[in-house]
Amino acid sequence: MNEHDSERISGLLEADGLVPAVSEEEADVIVLNTCCIRENADNRLYGALGNLKTLKAEKPDLQIAVAGCLAQKDRELIQKRAKHVDVVFGTHNVQNAVKLLKKSQSQGPIIEILEEIVEEDNQAFPSALPVRREVDHRAWVTIQIGCDNTCTYCIVPSVRGREISRPFGQLLNEVRNFADQGVTEITLLGQNVNSYGRDLTKKLKSDDPCETDVFQVGDLWLEADRRKIKPLFADLLKSVGLIEGIERVRFISPHPKDLTLEIVAAMSETKSVCEHLHLPLQSGSDSILSAMHRGYSSERFLHKLKQARSGIKDLAVTTDLIVGFPGESEKDFDETLQVAAEAQFDAAYTYIFSSRPGTKAAEMESEFVDHVTAVRRYETLRNVVTRSSLLKHKERVGRVEEVLVEGRSKKGTDLIKTRTRQNKILHLKFEESLRAGTYARVQVTEAPSHYLLGELLEIVATPKHRKRIPVMAEQSV
Repeated sequence: MNEHDSERISGLLEADGLVPAVSEEEADVIVLNTCCIRENADNRLYGALGNLKTLKAEKPDLQIAVAGCLAQKDRELIQKRAKHVDVVFGTHNVQNAVKLLKKSQSQGPIIEILEEIVEEDNQAFPSALPVRREVDHRAWVTIQIGCDNTCTYCIVPSVRGREISRPFGQLLNEVRNFADQGVTEITLLGQNVNSYGRDLTKKLKSDDPCETDVFQVGDLWLEADRRKIKPLFADLLKSVGLIEGIERVRFISPHPKDLTLEIVAAMSETKSVCEHLHLPLQSGSDSILSAMHRGYSSERFLHKLKQARSGIKDLAVTTDLIVGFPGESEKDFDETLQVAAEAQFDAAYTYIFSSRPGTKAAEMESEFVDHVTAVRRYETLRNVVTRSSLLKHKERVGRVEEVLVEGRSKKGTDLIKTRTRQNKILHLKFEESLRAGTYARVQVTEAPSHYLLGELLEIVATPKHRKRIPVMAEQSV
């Protein structure tokens, strides 16, 4: 979500005549778009701002802006700790970035934090703004903003607000536009994508039918002839998947409690929807899941996981896991290890609990797990997950995979980075013909735990996007 917001901020600045800078030293404007989901993000922001203080002293006309979730949370504290910051704006007014930067040139430092998005303001949605995509063959599409869940460790509802879904027809128009530009892979974004549309159908449930209903909720919901409140995510997957030119559809992130058989069926039946599901478990202990307000038990999670794997052929499943949540005992942690081992995830993002001011979990200070214990548990859990990842990868050796080329690999200049439909990184020997956006068939030859290696069999499709033409401007960002 933050990457997508950054693309929109860049798009706004370029639309105003700026061009990307090669370095901070060259820039006239520097924007730090922030996340605040973990404490480390705070430390990194203030460290970066400290480093920029010297540059600001050398270039007084340099403008520094702080945006995003941490700006929404810290507000005046940012300029109090870093007086050289010109503009602070939050998650609900990305569309005002250029206006605020210009205003600060004449009026001095500015802080503009909106408490929530005005629902009628379509420009408040990141996807409604100009964009400068970093990758030409792939695009993000924000389908909803905010979150209505009450997870006790999560600050997202505080900084992103309540759930608001974009109109169904607006999303399809945006994807069609991307397809016309040569984009072949779409990632649908939301804090809880599988609740998309519940707020839209709630509004229309008791309304009399009108001409704009199809644009708001899509024809599949209307054809059911039951104006009941329900999410529309399964409908959206089917409809986006049918758009000509779109070869791959991905999404992040769903909530386990809202993963329905309807969504599983949509993933299975829609050819372009990739066989990858990111399903955040967070903990394998029922008592900790209850304390987190996750809305499911470990047994229920494993049942949902079994349904997904039964319904979707060759499905890869990744997850999020937190260790050291307040009150977590050794028994709780052992239960997490057991569930993680049983689930056999393809990969997992594992974290040590990070207390975020303003969340319920931050108030549980008396039950905090000491850092040494949390680190030990973290390392133990990582070992369990790595074993599962390695087993899953070794199962793919000798198989033929369809991959999408992303560019040069950081593993070595003689390698190209590609990605399978299951969202696994696969490295190939460099070949000039394999530019970003190319689809190819490869055979998997080796399987370390975090990526695959393979040999090219054939090129399936060449990139469809147009090459960019540099535009000159007087300033840079």
